[in-house]
Amino acid sequence: MLTVVASFKVKKGKENQVKQLLLGLISPTHAEKDCIDYDLHVCRDDPSKFLFYENWVSRESLDQHLQTPHLKDFASQADELLEEPVSITFWDCLNAPKREKITGS
Repeated sequence: MLTVVASFKVKKGKENQVKQLLLGLISPTHAEKDCIDYDLHVCRDDPSKFLFYENWVSRESLDQHLQTPHLKDFASQADELLEEPVSITFWDCLNAPKREKITGS
């Protein structure tokens, strides 16, 4: 399994537009065969910062994801929407993740 953390800093005034675009990536990405997790977060202290926490079966499955039309479409708009390039880091899990549904308010 490969864990990816991708963070975004959005240009001032583009926060809602980017939020909607990023939310639109979730459903098609979840439908990808080797996607384990693809969770979008926004910074509590700065609504111009977004983060995807992703888990993929392998590096190859991530590479396939990066070639999908929905991701390429977002990437084609990145220069006009983002303050800086997307920061992407790769992580290896050191324990067997416990996958339970979290409930609560």
